[in-house]
Amino acid sequence: MADDHRLRPHPRSHGTGAFDRADFRQIGRDVVLEPGVLVFHPQTITIGDDVYVGHYAILKGYHRGMMAIGDGTWIGQHCFLHSAGGLTIGRDVGIGPGARIITSTHEDEGDDGPILRGQLRLAPVTIEDGADIGVGVIVLPGVTIGAGAQVGAGAVVTRDVPPFTIAVGVPARVVRSRAGLV
Repeated sequence: MADDHRLRPHPRSHGTGAFDRADFRQIGRDVVLEPGVLVFHPQTITIGDDVYVGHYAILKGYHRGMMAIGDGTWIGQHCFLHSAGGLTIGRDVGIGPGARIITSTHEDEGDDGPILRGQLRLAPVTIEDGADIGVGVIVLPGVTIGAGAQVGAGAVVTRDVPPFTIAVGVPARVVRSRAGLV
């Protein structure tokens, strides 16, 4: 048992999150990145025109998987956007302060070992044009939030949200249509 520590990967830094605009795969015109924003693997991140990223948000790119943020999108303070599995955010999307968008998870391998040591599963997240993600929402891997959909504050999104609907709760569920379509 004394040698078990050799079986674990050693912790390593992901870097400081400091970046230069020239490091991005692409960055549009009139992009505001407020003080305190951290960016990891900016070479995997594309940002459109007229995008706002609030104070202390984290854009967690990854050595694989891409992050694309569409024109006119607003990302609130203290958000965490993760793109190991791929993250596509459409045009004119609003993401409230403190929202978390996750594209990976560790699978429980059922051997009573720590989940942290389980297989990493990557799954893309897509947020379509005009969607609105409320304050503190958590979006889990593999989810698509449809165009014009609204997700209420504090919801945990575990499955797709259809276009032009309103979803709330933990787990999030559709409660009504925004356009009379549900």
